[in-house]
Amino acid sequence: MPLKTAPSPASAGTRRKPAREPGSKPSRIGLALAGGGPLGAIYEIGALCALQDSIAGLDFCDCSAYLGVSAGGFIAAGLANGMSPQALSAAFIENSAAPPDRFDPAHLLQPAWSEYGQRLRLLPGLLGSAAWAHLVQGRSKLAALERLGRALPTGLLSGDALEAQIRRQFSQPGRSNDFRELDKRLVLVATDLDSGEAVPFGLPGWDHVPISRAVQASAALPGLFPPVKIAGRHYVDGALKKTLHASLLLREGVDLLICVNPLVPYEADPEQAPRPAPAGIPQLVDGGLPLVMSQTFRSLIHSRLELGMKRYEHSHPGTDILLFEPDHRDAEMFMANTLSYSQRRHLAEHAFQTTRAHLLKRAEALTQVLQTHGLQLRMDRLQAPGRGLLGETAAGRSAAALQRLHRALDRIAELHLPR
Repeated sequence: MPLKTAPSPASAGTRRKPAREPGSKPSRIGLALAGGGPLGAIYEIGALCALQDSIAGLDFCDCSAYLGVSAGGFIAAGLANGMSPQALSAAFIENSAAPPDRFDPAHLLQPAWSEYGQRLRLLPGLLGSAAWAHLVQGRSKLAALERLGRALPTGLLSGDALEAQIRRQFSQPGRSNDFRELDKRLVLVATDLDSGEAVPFGLPGWDHVPISRAVQASAALPGLFPPVKIAGRHYVDGALKKTLHASLLLREGVDLLICVNPLVPYEADPEQAPRPAPAGIPQLVDGGLPLVMSQTFRSLIHSRLELGMKRYEHSHPGTDILLFEPDHRDAEMFMANTLSYSQRRHLAEHAFQTTRAHLLKRAEALTQVLQTHGLQLRMDRLQAPGRGLLGETAAGRSAAALQRLHRALDRIAELHLPR
């Protein structure tokens, strides 16, 4: 999980600014969350819980600005509405939150019936057009059949249930489904299908769209979800143009930008990996088309992220940038199945623990950056072996039981000591 800071000629990249003076103006903190489907949301919730638990002074419900792309938009919108990372975990991971916050994964699996019906209504006319092209105009069968492509649905699953769920959540007291009513900047990025341009819902000129609708548009992965129609235009996943769009928050003048990216390409070299390759596969090609396509997609989006991070270092030298993402050799995240409830709990805990481990590993360098912004690592929590996202871990329970046993043996020994 790389932690990157924007370098400065004055400080060789580890500490660019002096620590804040008492009473000085607090740093403006921004949070940018990339996409990654359900797996991305699970990882981001676990990582955010670990960061807030381990860094004193950091409150993800009190950032100055938020940005979300695709699944990251769902998380960013919740945080901007006062839902803490722990509350998001209860709603999305544990299913222990009260309605309407409790999230039903079935919302993501609703067939796009209206899309199917709309395309089927086109089929008779398209069949007639194809027959005319072949029999009368002399077109080849292949050319004639190409006309039938319009009958194929643009998405298999509907995002309407997700939008309705988010709308209900943000209609609760103290929350809002209107960008303009929030006291913090929230930007949700989607892509205009007809122009290919990124659209920043939440910025002036784009803040009239309901937040729930913007989340749905930003997460409309082509082929999986149909494009979302808003004011006569159609929008799809915000990651088509860029992976993170962090520059939108950098323009807001934040002093510290925390970025979370859940999808990274997997390093499958068995001689270097800290654990066995996924499912015992020494090379990803042995896993067939699914693993090849997953690796290809991850590599493409991550290469864009790396280029963006390098540009940000030069374009915004006055901003510290921290990037959190999974280890590239983490086979557990690469091979994750997010469809089962138990797997979601396990992966969120995995993200929580790996984030804590990397914070501890890079504590010295991070401390210098965080102190600049009035933040501090909680070393006691990072070094606590039993601390977990979903309660005390098995290791922690074993350690606590062992300590209780030692105390009991000490008391027994004291009772039998000669007086």
